[in-house]
Formats: sequence, C-alpha cells, structure tokens
Amino acid sequence: MRDAFPAAVEQLITQFARLPGVGRKSAARLAFYVLGLPDEEAVAFGQTVIDAKNQTSLCPVCQNLTDGKTCNICGDDARDAKTICVVSEPRDVAAIERAREYRGVYHVLHGVISPQNNKSPDDIRIHELLSRVNQGGISEVILATNPDTEGDTTALYIARLLQPFSVRVTRLAYGIPIGGHVEFA
Repeated sequence: MRDAFPAAVEQLITQFARLPGVGRKSAARLAFYVLGLPDEEAVAFGQTVIDAKNQTSLCPVCQNLTDGKTCNICGDDARDAKTICVVSEPRDVAAIERAREYRGVYHVLHGVISPQNNKSPDDIRIHELLSRVNQGGISEVILATNPDTEGDTTALYIARLLQPFSVRVTRLAYGIPIGGHVEFA
C-alpha cells in the first residue's frame, strides 16, 4: 500500500503520533497545521522545540525542570524546605502550584512504578528522594502520586522505604476520584 502523503509529511505525522495522547488523525491535523505556517513561523516553532530541549535540565535538588542551577521553587527561601511533596511528573508541580496553597518544596519522580510498562523503582527518581531525606532537616513527605494502581503502588513503596527515617509520611489524593490525575484536580 502506498502512503497517501509524501515521505516527509508521513514522517512528520509519525513524529507527532509519538506524542502521548496523540493518535494518527490528531497527528495529521498537527502536521498540516505546521505545514501551513509561514516559513518564519515554522522555523520559529522548530527552534523553540530545540531551545527548550537544549536549555532545560533537571534541578539537582528536586528533579523538576529548570533552566538555571536550581529550579525557582528550590531557590525560593520563603518555601518550607522541611516539607517535600512527591509527584510523578513536572506537570504535577504546576498543577499544585496553580492552587497557591502549598508552600513546601517538591520532588519529581519522572514516572511511577509500572511493571506493565517495564518501569521499576530503579527507573524513577526514588534514590534522589531518599538521599534528600537522609541528609536531614525534612519533617514531612507528602506522597502526591495519582490515585490509580501505579500511583498507589509507587506511594506504598516509597512509604515503606521512608519508615526508617524520622519523617511524617502523608498521602495526598483523598478526594480525587480513583483513576483521576493530580494535574486535573
């Protein structure tokens, strides 16, 4: 079967379809949108992707995204550095920050334990969390993973690892529907 579009367009559609939650139809819409941009806007779009990739790194303290030595939250002396909120992804930090209620710091795992997706505890940033807690000065760890099977498994695993430390471990997510996501709360 022949492709309906030129090879370069098919490749663009394939790349957009690799994005989470984007199927082939949506990928085709995105590809045709980008192809319809004036040249200077298309170049700016591509350069923005490259710049974001090149200029963004992980905060060495909390593993959140940053374009500096540390992220803005870790660099804010007004934050309560004794309380760590553990989240699965950087977008969860943004969701909690939008509520403007939490004044502690974060730890981003960059995933959850998921045997189905071949993600073990070694594949996410649990070791870095344990190192932070082991350094002392932490009084509470709030586990704010999503209330689904993977999120609950990850939270239980981390809670067990934190038992030897003298920190209070609490669980966020009560009031969020089962299968819901922190990002949409």
